[in-house]
Amino acid sequence: MRNWIILLVLLALRIFFFYQTRPSFPDGTKLRVSSKVTSEPIRYPSSQYIKVSGFFLYLPLYPEIFYGDFIMVEGEVENGVGKRGGLKMSTLKKVRLIELKQNQGFLYSLRKNLNNIYYLSLPEPHASLVAGVTLGSKATIPKDFWQSLRASGTTHVVVASGMNVALVAKFLIGLLLIFLPRRKALPLALIGVWGYSVMAGFDAPIIRASIMASLAFTAQALGRLNFAWRALILSALIMLFIKPEWIGDIGFILSFVATASLILFEAKIHKKIGFIPGIFRESFSTSLAAQIGVAPIIFFSFGQFNILSPIINALVLWTIMPITVIGMIGGLVGVLVRPLGQIVLYLTYPLTSWFITLISLFST
Repeated sequence: MRNWIILLVLLALRIFFFYQTRPSFPDGTKLRVSSKVTSEPIRYPSSQYIKVSGFFLYLPLYPEIFYGDFIMVEGEVENGVGKRGGLKMSTLKKVRLIELKQNQGFLYSLRKNLNNIYYLSLPEPHASLVAGVTLGSKATIPKDFWQSLRASGTTHVVVASGMNVALVAKFLIGLLLIFLPRRKALPLALIGVWGYSVMAGFDAPIIRASIMASLAFTAQALGRLNFAWRALILSALIMLFIKPEWIGDIGFILSFVATASLILFEAKIHKKIGFIPGIFRESFSTSLAAQIGVAPIIFFSFGQFNILSPIINALVLWTIMPITVIGMIGGLVGVLVRPLGQIVLYLTYPLTSWFITLISLFST
């Protein structure tokens, strides 16, 4: 207990000094900022929407900017214009792109190539669904499809999240244990998990899940398995020490509240809904448990919540695992032999059709 108190005090001091020393800029301040793009830009018909160094801004559609690129922009500060997740945003207006350096790293290039394969192989919105579920790519999701996702309460499904990381972790450890002893398989699985996290976009839910997976694998190696709460709290502390501004990030908050709700309620709900067919029971208990915690936050932050969301999620969540696995295999095969990869990706079509039809039905 004493160690936890010390950690919390140190974290409080870290957050306090971060906000005390954080620069503030009055409206109209001319500013030049440069940074790596850490979240995928959203593309509209004539512009792209980007977050850089805490500022939101619009740039012309070309040259295209991707997750992982380095950019330098110049513009004028405008504070408190609009909201994101219930919080006021600072934006840059009259923006001019000064410099763009595309990231040529292997994982970033692989992400671009995989996305290209998805969009060349499948029609919309099927391609965006596969790209979103597999890699968290949301740059070109059609507007009407995105609105259907929001109205049905399923946007979290179409962006890579902690569930994707957990799936990758289970797949890697299961595969590696076939060939290697556990103590050798775990470090390789960890490398795979963090590699996927970088490729899928380093957003708060992905990082949280990666840290938790790392702690879980380490505990397995040491023979200590019952530590879900400690892993969750420790991952929160680590993340906030590194990026104190995440304390007000709605994605960070939702990720941790949903995980805590799952730990508290999922097993209890699962026992009480034995009458539901097995293919949907896991999805329904997971969805309902998470919604218990996040529903008030979503309503307070965004002013909307679909009361049928747990049912809708239960009906579509079972498709996410096969879509992710087929999407990743089909994409990797397609990078090497495009026609063969396209054939594999066609296997997702019945699953994506089910998903799209259901959310369209419940969002009207």
